[in-house]
Amino acid sequence: MAGEIWILAEHKEGKLKRVSFESLGQGLILAEKLKTECSVFLLGHEVEKLATELFHHGAKKVYCLENSHLKNYTSDGYAAALTNLINEKKPRLLIMGATFQGKDLAPKLSARLKAPLFVDCIELSLNDKEKLEATRPVYGGKAYMKVTGNDALPQIVSIRPNVMTPPGKDESLTGAVEEIPVELNSKDIRTIVKEFMLDAGTKLDLTEARVIVSGGRGMKGSENFKILEELADILGAAVGASRAAVDAGWRNHAAQVGQTGKTVTPELYIACGISGAVQHLAGMSTSKYIVAINKDPDANIFKVADYGIVGDLFEIVPLLSGEFKNLLNA
Repeated sequence: MAGEIWILAEHKEGKLKRVSFESLGQGLILAEKLKTECSVFLLGHEVEKLATELFHHGAKKVYCLENSHLKNYTSDGYAAALTNLINEKKPRLLIMGATFQGKDLAPKLSARLKAPLFVDCIELSLNDKEKLEATRPVYGGKAYMKVTGNDALPQIVSIRPNVMTPPGKDESLTGAVEEIPVELNSKDIRTIVKEFMLDAGTKLDLTEARVIVSGGRGMKGSENFKILEELADILGAAVGASRAAVDAGWRNHAAQVGQTGKTVTPELYIACGISGAVQHLAGMSTSKYIVAINKDPDANIFKVADYGIVGDLFEIVPLLSGEFKNLLNA
């Protein structure tokens, strides 16, 4: 396992997160160039069942680190389990998502291992000396920084979710599972997670949604998001918001899309009353199809939109809801 590329797969409520497959895709590419192996690590309790989906996306080996204390994510438990294993096996790279979990865990591992840390990366490559080169946005997404790794190993990398392409799925692919026992007890974990409670206004995780309906300053108030929720219910979509809407207190931060919120790449993104500030575009401009609704024909959002509707969203959104409802019920 020395010199390997390791991927930390993130999961929630028995399902793998998309960023796990994006991390795997980058790991497979780098491993091929470095002529080494790429292995995936699953931490938790009774997580072996998740390995099959990883095999279908190209993983050849999945290691399961099982312990009942790891059932819910805990930085103490995860850090302890991985630190010991990394010190023993000495991988070359550890790649994980720059999610809430990754942003908590990666720096803790870096400090414990005295390892170089590359955070929130949007591109990974190797230079002519086979050293890692990582690109990350800075200054609110207005510029990009390329950082080159040194000879210190391991190196820890977190990648921005919904930016990199995951490998294709092939259900004929298989691999091997190996269990690695983890010795932990309650004394090793200072913070215990009892349960997760979904916010009452959150039905779908923005980063996993195929369709997102977002509202901005043009919504004029929290009560008006009801029309977006109605459209989202019809489309099976998640409801997002711009920073302006969040700062105004109309939606909570969990719904914020953008540089200081969440980066999303749905198949369809419907922007309602959003002007298109650069910070917002940084979080959604890679959506497959973008529909913009705004009264201002010069709004910046139209520059990235595939389809634009100039008009009053309070008239247009209910019309869209009616048409989609008729179409989907036909």
